[in-house]
Amino acid sequence: MTYTPSTQHTSVPAPRGVPDRHINAVRQATDVLYEVVEELDQAALRGPSLLPGWTRGHVVTHLARNADALVNLLTWARTGVEHEAYASRADRDADIEEGSRRILQVIKADLDSACLRFDAACREMPAHAWRSEVTAPRGQSIPASTVPLFRLREVWIHLIDLNYGVGFEDLPADFVEEFLDDAVKQFEGRVDPFSIEVTLPDGTQRIWTVNGPASRNSVSGSASAVLGWLTGRTDGAGLRGELPELPDWI
Repeated sequence: MTYTPSTQHTSVPAPRGVPDRHINAVRQATDVLYEVVEELDQAALRGPSLLPGWTRGHVVTHLARNADALVNLLTWARTGVEHEAYASRADRDADIEEGSRRILQVIKADLDSACLRFDAACREMPAHAWRSEVTAPRGQSIPASTVPLFRLREVWIHLIDLNYGVGFEDLPADFVEEFLDDAVKQFEGRVDPFSIEVTLPDGTQRIWTVNGPASRNSVSGSASAVLGWLTGRTDGAGLRGELPELPDWI
């Protein structure tokens, strides 16, 4: 596969509101994704991922369809014509299931094309369009400027799901706090309040309160351990405190 990051935004500062930092981080994460996928052979592709019932082929196919879904949102923001990320959850799931059965070369080519479409959509966005409101796959209204961060999170979390040498400790340190912010938001209205004291990659500590005011229930640990637990990828081993039962990650 070939992926050539655009240099369009590197020569001059990005206009206000353009998520240039996240766009560039997506390109870097995509390069890592390509490196991992390039190492897969057909047998490895059919092997289990960390997601129940999904092979690595499912995960790679999902990353391709997610790129296209987010292109739909950027097209909506750019044109003003409503364009949902996915036609429906059932269609999304069917596309992933069908795509996962393809041969390795086709899955790789599909991923390559989808990632390039997403990068092109980011490059083609007028500065004002990043402020447009669209509806995220989870149903919430968001400014289009958050779409690259959504993609960044998807690429890194599913790189870990491939179970092929990338772990939570490999997440880019500059974005760990943003990933944690997003993870905490997933549990609004879904769990009893508890707090998390996190040791960030630079050694500093920060406290998040999940779903309400400060609580006597507290969990603490490293950023990688906390993220693994919050996203349902680990059982919380290595964390301190009484771990509440979390609902499924969405």
